[in-house]
Amino acid sequence: MLTEMGKQAKVAERTLSCTSTDIKNAALIEIATALRNNCKLIIDANNVDLKIGKEAGISGGLLDRLTLNSDRIEKIAQGCEEVAALPDPVGVIDMGSTRPNGLEIKRVRVPLGVIGIIYEARPNVTADAAVLCLKSGNAVILRGGKEAINSNKAIAKIMREAIVKVGLPIDCIQLIEDTSRQSSTELMQLSDYLDVLIPRGGAGLIKAVVENSKVPVIETGTGNCHAFVDESADIEKAVNIVYNAKCSRPSVCNALESLLVHEKIASKALPAIAEKLSLNNCRILGCEKTREILGSQIELATEEDYATEFLDYVISVKVVKDIDEAIEHIYKYSSGHSECIVTNDLDNARKFQSQVDAAVVYVNASTRFTDGGMFGFGAEIGISTQKIHARGPMGLPQLTSMKYLVNGNGQIR
Repeated sequence: MLTEMGKQAKVAERTLSCTSTDIKNAALIEIATALRNNCKLIIDANNVDLKIGKEAGISGGLLDRLTLNSDRIEKIAQGCEEVAALPDPVGVIDMGSTRPNGLEIKRVRVPLGVIGIIYEARPNVTADAAVLCLKSGNAVILRGGKEAINSNKAIAKIMREAIVKVGLPIDCIQLIEDTSRQSSTELMQLSDYLDVLIPRGGAGLIKAVVENSKVPVIETGTGNCHAFVDESADIEKAVNIVYNAKCSRPSVCNALESLLVHEKIASKALPAIAEKLSLNNCRILGCEKTREILGSQIELATEEDYATEFLDYVISVKVVKDIDEAIEHIYKYSSGHSECIVTNDLDNARKFQSQVDAAVVYVNASTRFTDGGMFGFGAEIGISTQKIHARGPMGLPQLTSMKYLVNGNGQIR
């Protein structure tokens, strides 16, 4: 089945790679309209997934990721329109020169080809990924998790029917409906047809794809994100940043998971932060100094806690002696996603941004801004935590490669 899907994607990709920007944009607008017109159908399918998920006892964080409602579907549709409004990277010349022998050399952006996406219980990814791939001229094969299969099937069907209306091949977008482990494994082996594979999900999924794939992988990482409250920090600002980063939506990869506080400000900052976090019954796991300040009801944090992406109302806390200890802690436990310092010390801000190795490093702002939309990229394909090809929010340019166009007049070597 997957081999046949791969063949169909290759055929579709040849057409899509040469399709004009106007037609691709028309397809995206058609998808946005279709999603809005079929909102009830999508929600009904999503309710089936939610019912099954609740009966299976999946966590609150995963249920939140899985949930679609009219507001979220509207945001997905708006995301389609935003991507349509973005510049098309395909065909952009980003380098050109004329050699001494008269050869004219240009480097142009071209689609990657056929992209495979393996993801978990986030049905919005079905639309976001397809839309970005479509605009950047790539055919896509989607393989979502079993938790969202009914939602994914509904969204994929709507999108496939929409793009046909503007003349694009229906197999520009394909969804693998078999959610068994075997289908995931087979997709990882589809090197004859896939040009790149992108995993989106938890650490286990990403590790499995990286270790087992025969297809080149762009690794979108887990988000063990930290905030360091420096001794010079404005406490009110720190409270608001930490609360937003942790509690605005704890189930996403840019949510805060670990808090580091300078020992000289900890006795004032920690009680204020803890009081704010209590509004969402956020569970605090802290070091001994944290417990001395906040009380013995705070659970003692373990090494495993500091290395964990909770994706829930849980946060690990450590009191550190200085910025160097904070940076060392982040170096040890960070997943390289998003890190933040709250400080009024310009030298410490510069030091933190230069020495912390992550895709995005913030000064006095919530980690929740690590997002393609927030960065002006439109919907994102994921947040890359690797250093090859793409890093950080991956928008349209990151879904292209390059080729060289060389024009001569009979030159030989």
